[in-house]
This record gives sequence, structure tokens and C-alpha cells, in this order.
Amino acid sequence: MRQNLQSGERLRPVDLARGHGLSTQAVRNYEEAGILPAAARTAHGYRTYTSVHASALRAFVALVPGHGHQTATSIMRAVNQDAVEEAFRLIDESHAQLLDDRRTLRAVENALRDLGPTAQSEPGDTFIGPLADRLGIRPATLRAWERAELVRPRRDPRTGYRVYDEKDVRDARMAHQLRRGGYLLEQIAPLIAQVRTAGGLEPLEAALGDWHGRLSARGRAMLTGAAELEAYLRKRGRDTDAHAHP
Repeated sequence: MRQNLQSGERLRPVDLARGHGLSTQAVRNYEEAGILPAAARTAHGYRTYTSVHASALRAFVALVPGHGHQTATSIMRAVNQDAVEEAFRLIDESHAQLLDDRRTLRAVENALRDLGPTAQSEPGDTFIGPLADRLGIRPATLRAWERAELVRPRRDPRTGYRVYDEKDVRDARMAHQLRRGGYLLEQIAPLIAQVRTAGGLEPLEAALGDWHGRLSARGRAMLTGAAELEAYLRKRGRDTDAHAHP
């Protein structure tokens, strides 16, 4: 790990903090977490930062909206430890997750097209275990969704087992897809309630429009983060070259 990067101008923690609405303690915490490279110290033990640290902070702040705090932290740590390939791998994983979320959104939209608001579903014999397996979730999750009224299975009068008919399966699938899209149970419940009524798809369509917007915002944030990270990599490389070849 490269230590005590220098590039002329010396900055105090407050100088870095001001531009991003942060506290000086936050800047120190970022350094300790490996988000910023290690600072030089004065004879009295005070931290001094440089434009390289300022560039690192800009990169981190730009990465967070697109990748999340945890992944952005891991990316910056990898860069500061000279593990750039690991940083690129983490970025690739975020892009893959965004693509998967887009596919999930399309799946929800496709499910909407198949909804028949007045269609009568025939009695089914799908039980909690097989349905949970089909969705890739635990039976306990389906029971939690039932308590939240996302699904309303009937009970077999002889065995007391939950029985999910065609509409219940549809509701479970929609709940699963919306949960993957980041929606909370209390947000999903009124949407599914509307789907159960004739002509009640408008709230879900509005939610899908919001979902589209959030995915687009994430994609743009990733572009911004990539630009700032590239600027930091270049500045970091120039600073290292300058010290290697005085």
C-alpha cells in the first residue's frame, strides 16, 4: 500500500470536509477505513492531506449513489492497496446487479400483461413448500407475506394446510419481484390489493415508472462514479510517478 502520498498543496481535514458537507471526524474515519490513502503527519502529529486525498474523497462520494456505501468502500480500499483488478471486479458485480434488476423489472411488467382483472382462477393444489421452492424463497417468507396480506391462501378443511390457487401464485410472484426491486412489504400490500380489483393496475404501473427512474438514476450515478474514480487513478499514478522519478 502506498503511504503518505504528496502532490504539493497541503490540506487540513477541514479543507476536505467542507466541500462535501462532511465533518472533519468523517474525513479521519474515511482515512482509517482505507477509503483515503494514509495522510502525512506534521512534527506535532497533525494530519496533512493533498489534492490526491481530495480526489480520493471525490471518487468515494461519487461512487456511493451508484454502488452503495459498502461496495464503494471496498472499491476504494482495493485501489489504495494497489489491488485495482479487485476494484474493477467489484464494479463489474454492481453493473451485473443493475442488469439483473432491469431484468426483474421487465419480468414484473411481463407479469402485468398477463393479469386478467376479471378472470376466474380455478382451484389449485399448490402448497407452501412447492411454491416456496418455485420462487427460491423459504416457506417462512410466504407466511410473513400472508401476515402482511400479500397472499391469501385458503386452508384445506381436512388437513389445515395452506392451499395456493392461481391468483395466490400470481400475487406471490409479484410480491417476490417487487421485493427484489427494493419495495417494502407495506408498499407492496396496497399495490397487490389494487391488482385484485378490476381495473386496479394504475398504482402498480406508477410504481414501475418510479422503479424505471431509480434504475436509470443508478446507471447515471455509476457513470459519474466511474469518471471520478478514473480521475483519482490517473492522479494517483501521476503522483507516484513524480516521486519515483524526481
